[in-house]
Amino acid sequence: MVRAYDAEPNRLIKEVAGRLKGMGIEKPQFVGIVKSGAHVERPPEDPDFWYVRCASVLRQAYINEGVGVQRLRRHYGGAKNRGVRPEKHVPAGGSTIRKAMQALEKAGLMQKAKKGRKLTPKGRALLDKSAGAKGA
Repeated sequence: MVRAYDAEPNRLIKEVAGRLKGMGIEKPQFVGIVKSGAHVERPPEDPDFWYVRCASVLRQAYINEGVGVQRLRRHYGGAKNRGVRPEKHVPAGGSTIRKAMQALEKAGLMQKAKKGRKLTPKGRALLDKSAGAKGA
């Protein structure tokens, strides 16, 4: 049986994003209008950005048991261009990550734990099934 650890991450995230879109997870109105963090210059241009971010959050929760917003802010952050000065790592915005986790909780794929959030059996099954699919 193929697990999410065995699949190539980018293909897995793309496959899971397609399945999340089919599940009808609600996309907040601000997605696509606001930047994803202080390190980027423009908002995301991908129309499926929300579902890709949700799928990536699910994968991070699969790999790292008990993942929280602060940890994911560091993960999705990047180097900020500070002009003449050297670049510096800054965390991503927390609102998009928080709303993604809340939407995944509402869909029954994640649940709150003592520290952060963890996957439910339904979320783990979704990732494992997607890893075994031909696209992933």
